[in-house]
Amino acid sequence: MPNTVSSNANYPDFTESDALYARATSIMTPVTQTLAKGPGQYTKGGAPKYVKRGKGAHVWDVDGNEYLDFQMGIGPISLGYAYPRVDDAIRAQLEDGITFSMMHELEVQFAELIHEVIPNAESIRISKTGADVCSAAVRVARAFTGRPHVLCCGYHGWHDWYIGTTSRDKGIPQESKDLVDAFEYNNLDSFKQLLTPDVACVILEPFIFDEPKDNFLHEVARLCKENGTLLIFDEMWTGFRIAVGGAQEHFGIKADLAVFSKAFANGMPISLLTGRRDVMQLFEQDVFFFTTFGGEALSLAAAMATIAEMREKNVPARLAEQGNKLKVGYNKIAVDLGLSQYTKCYGYDCRSIVTFDASAGNPLEVKAYVQQELFKRGIMWGGFHNMCFSHTDADVAHALAMYAEVLPLLKEAIEAGDVAARLHGEPVEAVFRKVTNAAPVKAK
Repeated sequence: MPNTVSSNANYPDFTESDALYARATSIMTPVTQTLAKGPGQYTKGGAPKYVKRGKGAHVWDVDGNEYLDFQMGIGPISLGYAYPRVDDAIRAQLEDGITFSMMHELEVQFAELIHEVIPNAESIRISKTGADVCSAAVRVARAFTGRPHVLCCGYHGWHDWYIGTTSRDKGIPQESKDLVDAFEYNNLDSFKQLLTPDVACVILEPFIFDEPKDNFLHEVARLCKENGTLLIFDEMWTGFRIAVGGAQEHFGIKADLAVFSKAFANGMPISLLTGRRDVMQLFEQDVFFFTTFGGEALSLAAAMATIAEMREKNVPARLAEQGNKLKVGYNKIAVDLGLSQYTKCYGYDCRSIVTFDASAGNPLEVKAYVQQELFKRGIMWGGFHNMCFSHTDADVAHALAMYAEVLPLLKEAIEAGDVAARLHGEPVEAVFRKVTNAAPVKAK
């Protein structure tokens, strides 16, 4: 019998997952379209590789095992899987068509909605992926300022200008790499040293897990304005989560440009670039940024339904409420077990991370062991609490109950010094390695 969301006696069976993986390896390189969803981010032998369906905050793998999901599609699932209001909007639009030979009315209606909810949305562009709009923002910033250099902080996608700052930089011309520098979050001194007169733009995630210290974001905004540099907020993770209006609303900062994806369409592929009209006006003639599927109507319908639900039901407040229970509860269990020197949960309530100190052993092995044991107990877990509106009180209670089962096992393994020996396979992998002047390592 497949495992359920419970304290299962046996580890799940992954026969079908493994069979699909074997088929994929012969024709796909790599087998995943998103690194954070691939087998390298899950304990080999202790987690499935393929899922089949989802409902609410739960998913089922291809072997029929059920899990409470805290990955939520690596961010896009903000309301829940198969959320009725969103799916109804998709089905209704499907009856009328998907992609057309001219512009669709939903493009205007969606832009009007975004103009209402995003603080800097004087002008709006619609696309498909986060990397698309990040690169478009950088390109138009270079055009507007007439400057070549870019400063970045966080993760901004696969395009040349950014990925050249990481260890996965093969195929990127050195000339492109030389035009981008990465700075450390909350390190204003390092930022000031890099902010030279040739910097066109600064693109950063307003926060990942750490809170801004000493007015960091406001100071970055002030220094950018003084330098004639455009400030771009990458709100893939903060937008529509920390507040419907994103980090700009939460922190009271209006960025020159901002980019969004993930949360605002509950899983449908769509992204968004908002900003000052005088900058965005360059897209009319001077800067090229167009794509066939930018006005695809199913995603627009889903986005409008998702944002309406978020506004009417104050979804960000619910994400924070449930996420806070998990964060506080995890840390209490760790303290009670005497494990607080080895592990903690921190970050904003809507999205927190569980970390493991190297004093407990190899952090990737420790994480893999915890992950393996949580999967056995019906929890899909990658070290994060990516909250969605469908995470119920019962879901949170189950997660905390399973942490209370698994963390004593971790303590036992740490004390015995045999964490690696308890793994059913290979541990998880890092997505990027740090290199000289590289952006911070981040699994997404």
